[in-house]
Amino acid sequence: MADNKVYEIKESAIADPGPLGLACFALTTFCLSMVNAGLVVKESVAVVIALALVYGGATQILAGMWEFKKNNTFGATAFSSYGAFWISLGVFELFGAQKILVIPPQGVWLFLLAWTIFTFYMWIGSFGTNKALVATFTLLLLAFILLTIGAAGNASAHTMGGYAGILTAIVAWYTSFAGVLNNTFGRVVLPVGPCKK
Repeated sequence: MADNKVYEIKESAIADPGPLGLACFALTTFCLSMVNAGLVVKESVAVVIALALVYGGATQILAGMWEFKKNNTFGATAFSSYGAFWISLGVFELFGAQKILVIPPQGVWLFLLAWTIFTFYMWIGSFGTNKALVATFTLLLLAFILLTIGAAGNASAHTMGGYAGILTAIVAWYTSFAGVLNNTFGRVVLPVGPCKK
């Protein structure tokens, strides 16, 4: 006998993946930027490789996929892309450390230039989100510009890019923390300043 019942498939609500994606981004950016700024020894990049592959990379990409589920185009594009950025960087650094592959300075410059271009249009897109994200992307764009100049042979710009990256990480951490607290307590504990649309 045929079953003529109509079954409804209800979409399950998921938690906001934004704070996770921002935390992944902030922590990995912080560690690499400490190396770039010269505040820790260059050999500390081994820690960055592990973070880039697992936390800043794979976990951030997962956050991006969950943003697709929440119909958040900006978050999905940002987290998925920067997660891929970290995995790419982790692979480059790992291959370099194992003497499998040496990327010439022009290759590093090209890599950073391309990510600067991407970050520029994501920065413009951030104007439709909130002020905390605008601040994060403004600092990130500055960091990428400085690191790109640094990759062209300007050591001072490279170091300044490291400091800009540290500031980026701090603001991203704040934005992540705000998302965790505001969602957990069901009210604004830490403001992120919605942009006027």
